[in-house]
Amino acid sequence: MMKEMSVSASKASLVLFLCQMISALDVPLDSKLLEELSQPPTITQQSPKDYIVDPRENIVIQCEAKGKPPPSFSWTRNGTHFDIDKDAQVTMKPNSGTLVINIMNGGKAEAYEGVYQCTARNERGAAISNNIVIRPSRSPLWTKEKLEPNHVREGDSLVLHCRPPVGLPPPIIFWMDNAFQRLPQSERVSQGLNGDLYFSNVQPEDTREDYICYARFNHTQTIQQKQPISVKVFSTKPVTERQPVLLTPTGSTSTKVELRGNVLLLECIAAGLPTPVIRWIKEGGELPANRTFFENFKKTLKIIDVSEADSGNYKCIARNILGSAHHVISVTVKAAPYWITAPRNLVLSPGEDGTLICRANGNPKPNISWLANGVPIAIAPEDPSRKVDGDTIIFSHVQERSSAVYQCNASNEYGYLLANAFVNVLAEPPRILTPANKLYQVIADSPALLDCAYFGSPKPEIEWFKGVKGSILRGNEYVFHDNGTLEIPVAQKDSTGTYTCVARNALGKIQNEVQLEVKDPTMIIKQPEYKVIQRYGQVSFECIIKHDSTLSPTIIWLKDNDELPDDERFLVGKDNLTIMNVTDKDDGTYTCIVNTTLDSVSASAVLTVVAAPPTPAIIYARPNPPFDLELTGQLERSVELSWIPGDENNSPITNFVIEYEDGLHEPGVWHYQTEVPGTQTTVQLKLSPYVNYSFRVIAVNEIGRSQPSEPSEQYLTKSANPDENPSNVQGIGSEPDNLVITWESLKGFQSNGPGLQYKVSWRQKDVDDEWTSVIVANVSKYIVSGTPTFVPYEIKVQALNDLGYAPEPSEVIGHSGEDLPMVAPGNVQVHVINSTLAKVHWDTVPLKTVRGHLQGYKVYYWKVQNLSRRSRRHVEKKILTFRGNKTFGMLPGLEPYSSYKLNVRVVNGKGEGPASPDKVFKTPEGVPSSPSFLRITNPTLDSLTLEWGSPTHPNGVLTSYILKFQPINNTHELGPLVEIRIPANESSLILKNLNYSTRYKFYFNAQTSVGSGSQITEEAITIMDEGKMAMASRQVDIATQGWFIGLMCAVALLILILLIVCFIRRNKGGKYPVKEKEDAHADPEIQPMKEDDGTFGEYSDAEDHKPLKKGSRTPSDRTVKKEDSDDSLVDYGEGVNGQFNEDGSFIGQYSGKKEKEPAEGNESSEAPSPVNAMNSFV
Repeated sequence: MMKEMSVSASKASLVLFLCQMISALDVPLDSKLLEELSQPPTITQQSPKDYIVDPRENIVIQCEAKGKPPPSFSWTRNGTHFDIDKDAQVTMKPNSGTLVINIMNGGKAEAYEGVYQCTARNERGAAISNNIVIRPSRSPLWTKEKLEPNHVREGDSLVLHCRPPVGLPPPIIFWMDNAFQRLPQSERVSQGLNGDLYFSNVQPEDTREDYICYARFNHTQTIQQKQPISVKVFSTKPVTERQPVLLTPTGSTSTKVELRGNVLLLECIAAGLPTPVIRWIKEGGELPANRTFFENFKKTLKIIDVSEADSGNYKCIARNILGSAHHVISVTVKAAPYWITAPRNLVLSPGEDGTLICRANGNPKPNISWLANGVPIAIAPEDPSRKVDGDTIIFSHVQERSSAVYQCNASNEYGYLLANAFVNVLAEPPRILTPANKLYQVIADSPALLDCAYFGSPKPEIEWFKGVKGSILRGNEYVFHDNGTLEIPVAQKDSTGTYTCVARNALGKIQNEVQLEVKDPTMIIKQPEYKVIQRYGQVSFECIIKHDSTLSPTIIWLKDNDELPDDERFLVGKDNLTIMNVTDKDDGTYTCIVNTTLDSVSASAVLTVVAAPPTPAIIYARPNPPFDLELTGQLERSVELSWIPGDENNSPITNFVIEYEDGLHEPGVWHYQTEVPGTQTTVQLKLSPYVNYSFRVIAVNEIGRSQPSEPSEQYLTKSANPDENPSNVQGIGSEPDNLVITWESLKGFQSNGPGLQYKVSWRQKDVDDEWTSVIVANVSKYIVSGTPTFVPYEIKVQALNDLGYAPEPSEVIGHSGEDLPMVAPGNVQVHVINSTLAKVHWDTVPLKTVRGHLQGYKVYYWKVQNLSRRSRRHVEKKILTFRGNKTFGMLPGLEPYSSYKLNVRVVNGKGEGPASPDKVFKTPEGVPSSPSFLRITNPTLDSLTLEWGSPTHPNGVLTSYILKFQPINNTHELGPLVEIRIPANESSLILKNLNYSTRYKFYFNAQTSVGSGSQITEEAITIMDEGKMAMASRQVDIATQGWFIGLMCAVALLILILLIVCFIRRNKGGKYPVKEKEDAHADPEIQPMKEDDGTFGEYSDAEDHKPLKKGSRTPSDRTVKKEDSDDSLVDYGEGVNGQFNEDGSFIGQYSGKKEKEPAEGNESSEAPSPVNAMNSFV
């Protein structure tokens, strides 16, 4: 607010112009309009005032500006014109004023030290930047010095001086040992603000020879090291205790000057034994709360964001058991200039008046000076419409030639502020920005707002007419807003029609028509009603509506504010809901919602499901709604609500739920506030500012919730500053040259007052730059353009309303947009570990060239050639991604004896950078895969033919094939192993001198110079002797003879009869001479039983007399001895039905076998025979 001014002739005009300034033109944010209007230049981006640059990199001095027509740029250096065309190392970016000084190609940063200032100029004026002081950073080496060892008595104090070289900016100091470990610090040993290491008293463990002071120069990312300092502590007994003595600061008093807004650091370090404890006080006052911090074991007092009120005497007291010492530091807080009212751009019409006000404060008070288009106003061209009055410029009856850019400079000995503000005098005929014939539709009895956005200079007058030839609209039934909008507070059906907006000023007149349609409201003329239904019954809710004929309503049914269950029992009709076969889970509140494009209405009813009582019983129902709500004890942040409960309906009320409606921000929406026990009928409610509260109460019992009570009277709380700031503030660039700041907007009731806006502030991190701020409304995003690529920014978003600001928000760190990496990884090297694995190394790219968040590196690799086949074919590239800042990676799954290529690329959030040059590497030979096939053909009595295919993957030059084989006997035991080496160019082999009718197992693999590959196995059999085969064939044929089958059946039947008779005789106690009967009635066709075991005679091995079973091998001599049996099946043979398989195995069998009993496993139940033995060999 302006200070009250005395009324005098010299000041009266100033008061008048200050009032008129409020009515200066506002230019709508219409992109098409902004492109057409002339505008003086405005500096939008510039480098910081004190700009320390890296002497190894190009110097970029930013200067961006906007204006219409686009401005041109020029620079001064050390107060004189800087002709960039005469310096080959200096270029200016196109359509920009930003200078790029090429240091990396031969320029020296020291040659470009100085004070630079940018001017942006067009036909409407000239804007200037701050004075930008360019200084290259410096990280000098430590001066060489001879350091003597420090011999200190135990218990004495000691100071190890660092004395780092003077750098720009000053270095960060820390102490470490030879192992690069930080030296531990404590109340006894600590580092001072000047970098020295202080020992309040030394102990024997302090003896060491590697006290090393390091200076880190962050700007150039270098660290300088002082020569190690040796400390030797010698002991004397006893150790003398000493009272505190201050090591720093010296003396009893000192002074300190600090600037407003900075951090105040005061330090006291004391010697003494025992180690003193430090305490701080402020004489005549208290240390500021929430801004005071203690560091370095309370040896350092830190006060942030100091102001003039923090000036005074600060005392530090060092104390131990023997006494105390103190020091008083007199602090004076000065202030560089800071804004009270910065000048703001002024858009005027010809003949209008206006003012520019520039007010700043500081300590000492700053001097205010004005410039016009970058020239001191005292020597600037005369303008009769302009008058300078201290910190104010008064404009009277301006003309178009009065357009200019004015600079206000506020300076004192501690700094300066420079602000550009233009005066833009525009003569523009009226323009209406609202589209022609725009249609507005509203519901009857609701407000109608008809827009007429306009612009003109002088500011046009707006008039509204109804109809083509209607009269001008006036009266209380209309509200005319300053932005041209016509408001009809209560639109009726007869308000429908055409409305004409007319804008006129001295330069012209324009009109625009809009259409208004007023619709009948949607109503529910028959609402659903409360129902109590017995279980398994049927219930219907009606919802009959009436609506405007031009609107198409939709009806939605909800159960307990959620969708209806997906159940075929729920039938939705045109104007009703029917529930069949009602169950307990159908209990609840059913709501009918009717929506149109303009309005929405709803009605609800409760369904209570009860069991069918066997006898008349008490009906339990939801409680009736509370009534007679009353508000008392209204305060700014609280109110007391009371009510009278409704009928409990035979079920006690357990609790009351209180809801509220915000009629100002969300009319018609009810929110949960709190709930209280059913025995309580009053509650104290906490309120928020700037909310138009209405309350209602819902009673709850075991059956359910009551209908809401009627709303209470409304209570509008007073406005206040916002209590909180937006959450989830983020800064992420969407393009390489922007920063997108987003946040979650405050809800309506969180605004605490009208005019909710957001102050969005940002500045580049780690750069001595001021905050840039804009104030926006009704958005949750702001885009900062023209940013450098991927640099960190400090961001904060603060809420404000018409009453003031929310508390200071916390800062978050964001980054401007990423761009693709600039360079490829260098020094790519490949180390082949084995035939299938290689390790690739590369050098990391400089982080500045990544231009984004480093995500990792990608290795592209592909096979170029198989060295064994000398063939080239297209192979798809493979990609491996290595996350993070890695410098190597493993490439698995390579093919042996192949030629590969690879390249490496760096990856950020934007994508991949350029590829490194292709690197060629070769994998050594490996072992081959197994031969593609092994086939055994042409079996004879003593030979087999082997054929094979070469390995699918030789993985090198084949040197030979290895064949191993061994026989397999009847018991599956393996015989001796024979190995043969075969030349690599062979593909078949005839193996001779084998045993006939013998199974062999073969192992076959290929070899390279590296070793043997995997093997392939096969089995095969040499064929039998022809005589033996003929005998076996005849033996086989006997089984097909009918007489033989009949004979076998008769023998089996006779044995069965004999067994039955024997069993009967034995049970009777008599004896039956079985053998004699058999001898007397012997059947010559029946084979005799053996005397030793009583079994039937059968063909057996002559050596072990074990019966030959199906599945067993033939005897080792591969013969069946005829003498082991009284007769031979050969005698009954009628030919050979057998044949040989491809592998020489015998597969002949005789047909017509007798029926067999089921056998366990693979054992056969038929009588053993030489034929079965032969079959088992196969």
